[in-house]
Amino acid sequence: MSLRHHEIAESGHRILNPYTEEKLMLLGEICRLQEGQRQLDLACGKGEMLSRWAQRWGTGGVGVDLSRTFLAAAEARAAELGVAGRVTFERGDAGAYRAEEGAFDVVSCIGATWIGGGFAGTVELLRPAMRPGGLMLIGEPYWTEPPPEEALEAVEAEPDDFTSLAGTLDRIEAAGMELVEMVLADGDSWDRYAAGQWFTIDRWLRETPRDHPDAADMRVFLEHSRRTHLTWARRYFGWGVFVLRPARR
Repeated sequence: MSLRHHEIAESGHRILNPYTEEKLMLLGEICRLQEGQRQLDLACGKGEMLSRWAQRWGTGGVGVDLSRTFLAAAEARAAELGVAGRVTFERGDAGAYRAEEGAFDVVSCIGATWIGGGFAGTVELLRPAMRPGGLMLIGEPYWTEPPPEEALEAVEAEPDDFTSLAGTLDRIEAAGMELVEMVLADGDSWDRYAAGQWFTIDRWLRETPRDHPDAADMRVFLEHSRRTHLTWARRYFGWGVFVLRPARR
């Protein structure tokens, strides 16, 4: 589906991934954030992580995303939380963004590793911006068990797009990084992310004329999302954020 259709489906979400607020803040605690630290978040969506962490721990930083709709929501949220002076948002292709070398204590890409062509490429996008001793956060799906062909077709994935948790560790190590922590989504947080979209789309469809240019696609999106989540994704898909540091020498 297009970016526009995701903007509609996730218009009621603050966190654009299968995380609850509790898990988002737990991740911040795990990172041992300190006042004055700076974070770069590529494909930041609505910027909830940057703004909530800035409010709680006094951090700051930069979020980059392609969606004007999401960035407008990010700026409004930062103002609401009183952190607009500490976090900024830039519109652009996150995969082409080049930050000042070593300028950030935390660098992150949460659930959007396609910006680097996959896990390893995203590590390389983030690595130059991370200061020595900093942390890298990558949010990524994983297979909870080998998916059948029908599941791959339903979620529009190739077998090697993702791997098992142990396979994810292999990819981390192959990229020259060390896994130091992780916070995984669970079935309930996946449901909140997916099913929350169903309600939003259903309401949008009820309030929108049937001949609206997006209406037919949104009906297909809703039907496909429900069927795929309940039949395949809930069983075979896991998701988590992996906290990384450069491998010890």
